[in-house]
Amino acid sequence: MRCVIIHYHEVALKGRNRSFFEQRLVHNLRMAVRDVGGKQVDALQGRIRVMLSPDASWPLVRDRIARVFGIANFSLAQSAPFGDDTPHLLDPLKHAIGAAISNLAFNTFRVSAKRSDKRFPLTSMDVEREIGAHVCEVTGKSVNLRHPDLTVHIETLIKDAYYFMGREEGPGGLPVGTSGTVACLLSGGIDSPVAAFRLMKRGCTAIFIHFHGRPYVSRASEEKVRELAALLTRYQFQSRLYLVPFGDIQRQIVVEAPSAFRIVLYRRMMIRIAEELARRERCWALVTGDSLGQVASQTAENLSVVEEAAGLPLLRPLIGMDKVEITEQAQRIGTFETSIEPDQDCCRLFVPPHPSTRTDIDPIRKIEHGFDLIALVKQGLDAAELVDLAFPTS
Repeated sequence: MRCVIIHYHEVALKGRNRSFFEQRLVHNLRMAVRDVGGKQVDALQGRIRVMLSPDASWPLVRDRIARVFGIANFSLAQSAPFGDDTPHLLDPLKHAIGAAISNLAFNTFRVSAKRSDKRFPLTSMDVEREIGAHVCEVTGKSVNLRHPDLTVHIETLIKDAYYFMGREEGPGGLPVGTSGTVACLLSGGIDSPVAAFRLMKRGCTAIFIHFHGRPYVSRASEEKVRELAALLTRYQFQSRLYLVPFGDIQRQIVVEAPSAFRIVLYRRMMIRIAEELARRERCWALVTGDSLGQVASQTAENLSVVEEAAGLPLLRPLIGMDKVEITEQAQRIGTFETSIEPDQDCCRLFVPPHPSTRTDIDPIRKIEHGFDLIALVKQGLDAAELVDLAFPTS
């Protein structure tokens, strides 16, 4: 029967907590393949097996599994039983492998075996020698241990063995759901989806918060962020997106504050509103797409002043990355094309021509004393719209 054999790396290093991470990975895999022919997902010795239905499409299954964090590599495999006694233990496996490679084009090969359970009577080297000799006999090809054209991988358990000819690279990281929940500020640009992705890869469940400029701009940024959140949901299967109207709050800041300080004041107000939403969702941190020095609001001084408004930890996973690095990752994860679509977001609304790049906290505090901050935060919270997203959608 066809199956997928999945290996992990970082999960295996978790010691006494390993079973928690492993079971979360099993759960996430079940979510990923439940509608594409994944019949059963089981944790075996040091690996995970996904049993496939006969009509399962491997390209579709491969695409789903490749987005499950916590996986080092995975392979489409076939199972083979063992013989009834030790002299003939590998006969069914030999015949299965011989038939599987008969139509493959190669000149050299090697056999790589792993014995997951030490109670198995043959060592890995025993298996490699026997299978290798059989392949030589039926194909006439030669062994090359260093640079083979074909590698036959074998993994033996107690009741059966699995064989496969190639590996697919997994995304690595930790299974989503093992590192708590974080609130990611999603602007609609290139950076913030990448920041959210990087926290999800470290095992965090992400909720998304978007501040839009309505009623002074169109819904373009909201629709764009819905699409970005849907793309990111492919990596965690369920998401919550908060859409917060920010145009009227910005307008009040424009009326009362010097123009040079507006951007910092906007960002501090966003942090306050986002933090309240984060606490509702039991998040332990806020996440932004800030990259040091990229724009006026991301100078060292302005970042410090903005962070001062936060009570929760404020994480900036892109802080040391440049635009080229961020763009390359956005292209890899599939958010870039959506991020570069034109829109009208609140970041471009009421922007001063000459913003302060080295803001000090004291004048900001003095200006904010003139605002009813509690009322402004409540205004944003009361008008926030919640959107629930799921993948697969059916």
